[in-house]
Amino acid sequence: MRFILATLILIGLAACENVGDDGIVDVVYIGQSEDVFEQGLRIGPAAQLVRASTQQGLVRLNAPGEVVPGLAERWIVTDDGESYIFRISEFDLPGGKRLTAEVVRASLVRSIARLDGTSLGLDLAKVAEVRAMTGRVVEIRLKSPMPGFLQLLAQPELGIAPDVARTGPLSSSRSENVLMLEAMPPELRGGPVQPDWGEGLRTVRFQSLDAETAARGFDQGHFDLMLGGRVQDLPRASTNTFSRATVRLDSAIGLFGLDVVGRSGFLASADNREAIALAIDRDAIAGALGIGGWAVTASIVPEGLPGVGADETERWPGLSLEERRARASQRVSAWRSGGGIGPAISIALPEGPGSDILFDRLAADLSAVGITAERADKRAGADLVLRDRVARFSGARWFLNQFNCRVAPRVCSQDADFLVSLAVDAANPAEEASYLAEAEQTLTATNYFIPLGSPIRWAQVTSDAQGFAENPWAFHPLFPLTRAPI
Repeated sequence: MRFILATLILIGLAACENVGDDGIVDVVYIGQSEDVFEQGLRIGPAAQLVRASTQQGLVRLNAPGEVVPGLAERWIVTDDGESYIFRISEFDLPGGKRLTAEVVRASLVRSIARLDGTSLGLDLAKVAEVRAMTGRVVEIRLKSPMPGFLQLLAQPELGIAPDVARTGPLSSSRSENVLMLEAMPPELRGGPVQPDWGEGLRTVRFQSLDAETAARGFDQGHFDLMLGGRVQDLPRASTNTFSRATVRLDSAIGLFGLDVVGRSGFLASADNREAIALAIDRDAIAGALGIGGWAVTASIVPEGLPGVGADETERWPGLSLEERRARASQRVSAWRSGGGIGPAISIALPEGPGSDILFDRLAADLSAVGITAERADKRAGADLVLRDRVARFSGARWFLNQFNCRVAPRVCSQDADFLVSLAVDAANPAEEASYLAEAEQTLTATNYFIPLGSPIRWAQVTSDAQGFAENPWAFHPLFPLTRAPI
């Protein structure tokens, strides 16, 4: 019997060895089947990967999340940090057009204008002017220095518009609900012809499926890479003893917490809303989900980011969990002594086994201070709603822009927005940091958002798959999977 079992295991492992030998890397993104093909201004993460792959901009991201050349061969930043000068690869486009600095400038100007009123548009507020200086040189001038600007410029929405050209680095073709992506030769992207460039390349077969189907397919060896894992689906990750796949957690930066959208009863008071934040044991959430090293936080803007003042301190200095809960319990008791009923609050979380674990943990924490938590069937009408977003760039302004009244009117502060606008035009980095710190304090005082920690993003990767790396943006470009040298 042991011999038969060992033989079956060896046969299974041998079969795994052949995965990917057909020259195709099978990638599945957790979502819905049409997510890959979304068009327009506001698209989901699966479609963003496709757009970044087929419509690159001046710069793009590599597998570790670093900024690398896209259409720009190279660039310089002036000493004052207010001017970025890019030298592009000028080349002929299909249809007889030519990619020039003026074409790139016009596409960027249109994209920035279309993004007005979105959170990404707010992030781009420092852009003062885009100029075509010569046939191959584009200059972007800023109102003031911005350390994370190149990271922002690499976002998929700032790729060259599709009505201009498909600039690669991948070409795509659709077959039903599957997208086939192939690396474009360098000469089609403005580079020189390279002999033997195409040897050993892989085609990426990309699709999106619901979490249960994707996880089952990955476990059965149908996929080399599963992307898009979030907290709600973390328990679905394969832990098969004989699996040659690993679960890879991104050390993502961003916002993961609860928007307080209900404002009646107990939640009408900022102090009472803070009682919820005081009661939560964030470390216990990490333990319940089984994710060691999760970066917990009670602050909107994490420490150590550009634009965060050096004198920033923890939110409740010196208070233990027991002391925080004692303070929260006092507020609940005061509410009840004033004739308040309950309190009971409803929490909306995405469907999935990970969300069930998160809700049970939150419910236990709130029960410890006398608050009853109920699971909301849908977001509409819930008191608390999960906010789960990865940052576009590592600056304090991104975090504060997420709560701007133009994009999040139910959890915003006009005073905080005004301070952020002053930071955009600040005379120097110290003044900017001061405005941003004051804006965060103002927004925190409203207690419209209850931070829990960093966004939870995970993937599963077979040992045969090459070109994947964890990164703080939880953005995993498809081009490196092709093994193309450039």
